[in-house]
Amino acid sequence: MNEQKTPLIRLAKRDSMEPWKVWCIRGSSFLAAILLGGLIFLLMGNNPIAAYGTIISGSLGKNTAIRQTVKLAIPLLGTALAIAPCFKMRFWNIGAEGQITAGALAASYFALFWYDKMPPLLLLTVMCVSGAIAGGLWALIPAFFKAKWNTNETLFTLMMNYIIIGIVKWLQGGPWEGRPGSQIIPMFDSAAVLPKVFGVHCGWIIVLVMTVLMYIYMRYSKQGYEIAVIGESENTARYAGMNVGRIIMRTMFLSGGICGIVGFIVASGANGTLYDGVAAGVGFTAITVAWLAQLNPFAMIGISGLLAVLEKGADTLQTRMAVPASISDIITGIFLFCMLGCEFFINYQMIFRGKHKEVA
Repeated sequence: MNEQKTPLIRLAKRDSMEPWKVWCIRGSSFLAAILLGGLIFLLMGNNPIAAYGTIISGSLGKNTAIRQTVKLAIPLLGTALAIAPCFKMRFWNIGAEGQITAGALAASYFALFWYDKMPPLLLLTVMCVSGAIAGGLWALIPAFFKAKWNTNETLFTLMMNYIIIGIVKWLQGGPWEGRPGSQIIPMFDSAAVLPKVFGVHCGWIIVLVMTVLMYIYMRYSKQGYEIAVIGESENTARYAGMNVGRIIMRTMFLSGGICGIVGFIVASGANGTLYDGVAAGVGFTAITVAWLAQLNPFAMIGISGLLAVLEKGADTLQTRMAVPASISDIITGIFLFCMLGCEFFINYQMIFRGKHKEVA
């Protein structure tokens, strides 16, 4: 007889869970994040209630604060939409940061050197299209190598970020430098700046339209179905007659194109110029947004908004309550950790068993 011992604790994937239980877990994780964040404020000698009140009022208390919060949410939402089809396909695009920068660079070229050669509406259209093409082509490079030689897309896309950022740094101190020695690219002419709608640049309209289109694309289009099949099994996709390499390149070009549009929006709408940190870490934070939303474009709106509230509120904490920036980052990290952690308990269950012997 062979004796086997079952482990005291083991993990098992859940088949399904009732919706009300899912939302109870998510609500509990959000409450846990609030309590943990409050404990941090308490240890720092701040009133937790006053601190959270400052976060809310600093991000949503006034019209100007709301506008700034929306500006922060726009690139987050747009980038999360961009990487969603790649992640659905199990292609780990970690290069959104570079694709945003590539799009911003292409758009900035026309903003700096073509602003007086065409009408404002045509100029903005050309900037948007050129940004999309540049971002798409930058994303197509690692996609081609993946499709042709099965290279590691995670490392490839990550390294591509530093290349394009280095190019922008060179432009800042070289061909595109404004005042000699400033290391700064000049501000765009008013003709190359996105107009405002309700006090915020119209980029928010663009990303909301893209949200609807991405939902339709992933849910109802043939291309969306192909992406889902490849994500489940590449062998199944090939057996069904799909050209996996072509689909990978097509999807990455789309992803990079959307990132390029985000780069155009940030450069033309939020900053009015180009610099090496134009993406501002959005390409990495958007990964969290996409996963928390479970790649649902409409859920990304709420999560992007929540992170924007935390970011804008954290800035207000520093000015009003003299809370260090590091503490604000810790609070944001706690919220992200709890929100991501709850998905583990939604998808997996912990099974406890006493030590006993099974006879094989």
